[in-house]
Amino acid sequence: MLSFKKDLIWVCPLVFLYLGVFSFGSSNNLSSRPAVVNIGALFTYDSTIGKVAKIAIEEAVKDVNSNFSILHGTKLVAKFQNTNCSGFLGMVEALQFMETNIVAIIGPQSSVVAHIVSHIANELQVPLLSFAATDPTLSALQFPYFIRTTQSDLYQMTAVAQIVDHYGWREVIAIFVDDDYGRNGISALDDKLAERRCKISYKLAIPPGPAANRSAIMDLLIKVASLESRVIVLHVNPDSGFMVLAVAQYLKMMGDGFVWIATDWLSSVLDSAFPLPSEIMDTLQGVLVLRLHTPDSDRKRAFFSKWNKLTGGSLGLHTYGLHAYDSVWLLAHAIDAFFNQGGVISFSNDSRIKAVEQGDSLHLDAMSIFDDGPLLLKNILQSNLVGLTGPIKFDSERALALPAYDVINVVGTGFRRIGYWSNYSGLSTVPPETLYSKPPNRSSANQQLYSVIWPGESLLKPRGWVFPNNGIQLRIGVPIRVSYREFVTPIQGTDTFKGLCIDVFNAAVNLLPYAVPYKFIPFGDGHKNPSYTDLVTSITTGVFDAAIGDIAIVTNRTKMADFTQPYAASGLVVVAPFKKLNSGAWTFLRPFTAHMWIVTAASFLVIGIVVWILEHRINDEFRGPPKKQFITILWFSLSTLFFAHRENTVSTLGRVVLLIWLFVVLIINSSYTASLTSILTVQQLSSPIKGIESLKNSGEPIGYQVGSFAEHYLSEELGISKSRLIPLASPLAYAQALQLGPKKGGVAAVVDERPYVELFLSAHCKFRIVGQEFTKGGWGFAFPRDSPLAVDISTAILQLSENGDLQRIHDKWLVQTTCSFESTEIESDQLQLRSFWGLFLICGIACFIALLVYFLQIANKLHRADPPQSVSTSPGVSQSGRVRQFLSLIDKKDEQSSSGSKKRKVIRSLSDNDKDGKLGWPLKKKQAEMTDMGDIKSSS
Repeated sequence: MLSFKKDLIWVCPLVFLYLGVFSFGSSNNLSSRPAVVNIGALFTYDSTIGKVAKIAIEEAVKDVNSNFSILHGTKLVAKFQNTNCSGFLGMVEALQFMETNIVAIIGPQSSVVAHIVSHIANELQVPLLSFAATDPTLSALQFPYFIRTTQSDLYQMTAVAQIVDHYGWREVIAIFVDDDYGRNGISALDDKLAERRCKISYKLAIPPGPAANRSAIMDLLIKVASLESRVIVLHVNPDSGFMVLAVAQYLKMMGDGFVWIATDWLSSVLDSAFPLPSEIMDTLQGVLVLRLHTPDSDRKRAFFSKWNKLTGGSLGLHTYGLHAYDSVWLLAHAIDAFFNQGGVISFSNDSRIKAVEQGDSLHLDAMSIFDDGPLLLKNILQSNLVGLTGPIKFDSERALALPAYDVINVVGTGFRRIGYWSNYSGLSTVPPETLYSKPPNRSSANQQLYSVIWPGESLLKPRGWVFPNNGIQLRIGVPIRVSYREFVTPIQGTDTFKGLCIDVFNAAVNLLPYAVPYKFIPFGDGHKNPSYTDLVTSITTGVFDAAIGDIAIVTNRTKMADFTQPYAASGLVVVAPFKKLNSGAWTFLRPFTAHMWIVTAASFLVIGIVVWILEHRINDEFRGPPKKQFITILWFSLSTLFFAHRENTVSTLGRVVLLIWLFVVLIINSSYTASLTSILTVQQLSSPIKGIESLKNSGEPIGYQVGSFAEHYLSEELGISKSRLIPLASPLAYAQALQLGPKKGGVAAVVDERPYVELFLSAHCKFRIVGQEFTKGGWGFAFPRDSPLAVDISTAILQLSENGDLQRIHDKWLVQTTCSFESTEIESDQLQLRSFWGLFLICGIACFIALLVYFLQIANKLHRADPPQSVSTSPGVSQSGRVRQFLSLIDKKDEQSSSGSKKRKVIRSLSDNDKDGKLGWPLKKKQAEMTDMGDIKSSS
């Protein structure tokens, strides 16, 4: 107990000393804080956003002042000004704020006012915290003191563009208010749609203010009804927006087939003024709406409960009200950090204002610069807190992090949320905050929304476009062909066409679920086939709305237009004259090419030499005078062709080589026999041109059809000189040029698309396709880029293919074969070396390995042999001596192996005599035994 008292005596002074120092520091910090900090608030009191924002800002100021931990006794005072959405009034009221030592301004609400007031804020260094100005062009580079505490319309338009792309629409109509808010928002939408290969097909601007009357809107929507697109994006103010929807319902534009997408102006009204009158709700049925997403939290639910008590349920709370509330708290935290860093609220006069002052009537000298404005701005941008709208943190571009929107569908007397959009993961049915902990997944399969009830109470996704009922017909360009009229040709005395291509197009159009008014417009002079590339180019220039015919789908054309699904296979082939090959005295040489004959003959000789080397030392049959050995080599190698060789192979290596070679001979022999049989029994066709490669290398003239893409392909892709390319206008010109040949002013071959060639060959049997088809492609119908009609026609063509109608149309126009030959293609019938190089390679490797092993054995014996008795000391002589010794060892007969060979012969002979004895020849057997024994004794 005594020790505790002693410790207490020492501790108490330290505690009082610490508290004294802390109190001194705190009082010193608090003493530098002013009693009151003035902030301003600029918005329109009687607007949808302003009514809610005024109450939210007042409540936020009360909550800040009641919380001593924020400003530590400094009172926050908010001064309100009503701008009435006027840029002029907003500028005047902002100037009035600058006369009252305002350190920051909450607002303005309007993007138009924000553009003007931001210039004043920049000069006087007063931060603007706008909770509702969503114009994307309000950039931090131009307006460094403008801070957006809500989301930019750049993200909202990204969400709209992704919704349009999600449902497969390609064109939209934009209706917008003609001010900074409307124009710049739609400009952002245009950019985001372009990123997804979509576009705004028509823009309609509504004048701001009272000029947007019902009559003017009626005129605008009548234009919309006559357009092709049925997807309408509405980016306006609430007053003009409800008027547009009411007129649209009157014009029956809120029915089946239409799509209406409204930006967050409508969700603000639905949240704050719900329930709306039934006549207004009737005009909203099926509309898709975007709303700023705010995560659910206990603090948010508590504030909603408090809000209902404040307003008595007469005014709902929308997301802009939540952002206005959070803006006050954001500013309060920044001011507190400002004071903690030693910031002082002080103002100084602007010398530039004094320089332009002409009198005292404007009181310009009352405006002053906030000296520590940059410090307060820095603290605002570095804030990191959680408000009613979720985390409040700015990224490097001064935008709130993690933008997200709710996607709402107006149905019946209310509305329902069908999903979310976030810049992190796109469209989803899961709240964005639950996806932030997972890796972002922007794949198309992951983009999901719940089902939508569209205008007209339809559950089927609208197609998004129709043919306008304005009497305008599609202008379809059709080539006037002077050859191959089976594909497309005009009907004399009418403005219609007939042919395979026309029948396919008409059949496809008849399968569409809607009527397509169109008229055919001829393209070409009728004297020669027109250029199909020029025909497709006419679509891009607006001359035609589409082009049909035998149009090949090639790369340079797909860059200009969209093509349908191919309705006919097409590729370039080579047509050349041919001659029949009859059997003759030298027919037996035709199965093999010259290279094959040369390699085969050389292989026989090589095999004979290899076997001779391997057998020479140990086999008497491969020994003797040089002339005999040479004859033995030739005879042995050639006799293997018929498996009739008499010489026995003794060595293992020789037998292995011979076994592999006999297998090769078997394959070659069988192939030769089969090919020769075919040549002698089947009619053979021959052409000097074997395909596109031989034609390219020949240097001879090449014919092509006028207007075909073959000319471009041959010259640009294959590099064939244009001087070699001869244009031909008709099948008759084909036949004449081919019959003349290159030596008489004709062509060596014609290159054209397969459908034309098949039709040509059906009447001209003297020519054939040589080689293989060297391009792959098809014919299709051309439409402008991103045309929805191209997709529907493609679907119809697939249906024609599946139900057999496409084949029936093909047979109707093209099956006219009269030639008796079954095959229309000429292929080389000779056996090429490339078909057998694997066999020759295996045989060569076996020979090499056998010789290598053999020479290693000889080298080993040479190493073991005794050195010569007299060897010169000269290195050169020594080396030549070793070489001579090596060669003599190769040529030397192996006595042991020879003796063994003779013994094997004797035994084999005795065995044969035993067999003869059994046949009754004992005397001959005895004589043979005596003769063989005498030979053995003499040899020993």
